[in-house]
Amino acid sequence: MDYIKAFLIGGIICALVQILMEKTKMLPGRIMVLLVCSGAVLSAIGIYEPFVEFAGAGASVPLLGFGNVLMKGIKEAVASEGFLGLFQGGFKAGAVGCSGALIFGYLASLLTNSKMKE
Repeated sequence: MDYIKAFLIGGIICALVQILMEKTKMLPGRIMVLLVCSGAVLSAIGIYEPFVEFAGAGASVPLLGFGNVLMKGIKEAVASEGFLGLFQGGFKAGAVGCSGALIFGYLASLLTNSKMKE
């Protein structure tokens, strides 16, 4: 049942973002920034964490979840390091995901015959 719930919640989030892309003239980069910032704001006010506990990967995998991870890292770093944690918390929390995306993207480019569009 957890898989079905994660699939449905993640699908609803993606469908809402697709509707946003179709109905507005916002560029994809701005929508991505909007999603990350929305996840961080929802995490800061305490709404997103219970949502992640309910939806599982359906809420933690989309870009909203990345904003949540950044905000959790900042909160923990500020609690332990003080003001400097404001600058280092997000980097520490998001480093694994960003590194994984870079490494697996590079490996995929080595395994496939990708070409530049002309």
